[in-house]
Amino acid sequence: MEHGTADPRRRVPRTDEVLNDPRLIAAAGRLGRAPVKAAVIAAQQLARAGDLDPAAVADTALATLPATPGGLLPVLNATGTVLHTNLGRAALSAAAIEAVTAASGHTDVELDLATGRRARRGRATLTALAAAVPAAGAVHVVNNGAAALVLAATALAAGREIIVSRGEMVEIGDGFRLPDLLESTGARLREVGATNRTSAADYAAAVGPATGFILKVHPSNFVMRGFTSAAGIGELTGLGVPVVADIGSGLLAPDPLLPDEPDAAGALRAGAALVVASGDKLLGGPQAGLLLGEAALIERLRRHPLARALRVGKLTLAALHATLEGPATPTRRALHADPDVLRDRTTRLCERVAAAGVDATVTPSAAVVGGGGAPGLELPSWALSLPERYAAALRTGRPPVAGRVEKGRLLLDLRCVPAVADDTVHAAILAASSAAGG
Repeated sequence: MEHGTADPRRRVPRTDEVLNDPRLIAAAGRLGRAPVKAAVIAAQQLARAGDLDPAAVADTALATLPATPGGLLPVLNATGTVLHTNLGRAALSAAAIEAVTAASGHTDVELDLATGRRARRGRATLTALAAAVPAAGAVHVVNNGAAALVLAATALAAGREIIVSRGEMVEIGDGFRLPDLLESTGARLREVGATNRTSAADYAAAVGPATGFILKVHPSNFVMRGFTSAAGIGELTGLGVPVVADIGSGLLAPDPLLPDEPDAAGALRAGAALVVASGDKLLGGPQAGLLLGEAALIERLRRHPLARALRVGKLTLAALHATLEGPATPTRRALHADPDVLRDRTTRLCERVAAAGVDATVTPSAAVVGGGGAPGLELPSWALSLPERYAAALRTGRPPVAGRVEKGRLLLDLRCVPAVADDTVHAAILAASSAAGG
């Protein structure tokens, strides 16, 4: 150090001085003091190392703080996958978001305001779910689809047998396999048929005094073709034991866009005693496990001790109610988006970014349902094609924009991006252009 030159470490402002910056005081009010203090200390360390002007400590700390509390960043989903598991599957509707906000304080979740007495938990949501599927004698809600199946297996088949086709012994994601999940409940699996062909006679031969129920599982994320056959629910309902149908994706009623996707109403009409499904897939709601079926079975599940451990909170109940009774969800709008409208939006975006010197073109795209729903179904769409190097810059920008890379190009499919966010995508691309070197 030259004589007379002040040690730069001494010019770094003290932590308490920086934390008194009005902007950081406001940030602490939103995010909490701990993350704000951590950001300040990190900026001070950069300044002490000579990598940051000490006068910029507060600005740098502010720039590194998350935009929202909670640890999760909102992402614009331009992947072309409507129910992207890594992005949280279904995006909630504006109605569901408003309902969650309203339910965030004290609510009448288990209180009858008219009498002042305890009431059935989530009764309005359960009423809405029952109204959405009139074929169900009763309904119940737990915290996810796997939990719904676990509750059914525990209550109906612990210490007994569950008959299931070998072709339906699926892995449901992240390494969790259906056989392991069911056996964890104390039930025994009785596998019938072959991987590619299982008949009603195979099930009938396996039914006995130890049978808890027959399980039909929609494969969800794979398709078998060729020499295959499977027994339908209607063929199994006369065998003297309940038929439980795991339809997976949460479609409550038929949708012409998804002709091969089973729905809850159809499964119940076919004779299923119980249907289990997810709430955050094709229904377009929050993560939840839906149970619909015979009133006596639902009451048996509801009264089982495990049901308390799997029950949902008030925020989920509020979001699910708004999803069931509110306007079309983002999931439904994305699935049924008009390809011509998508092409027009993409073309306008392309013209804007190309005018700024970005290498951009419009290309046909094949979107998919995702989330284990409608495997093999492609939704005609359009995408903005950018150089692959833009992928990381967009993904790490604010807000993050997630696309998909194909054949050395980054594709941004606007199917799941609200039209009001097109300007945001435009700004993100221009920022990524600078970060990616043009």
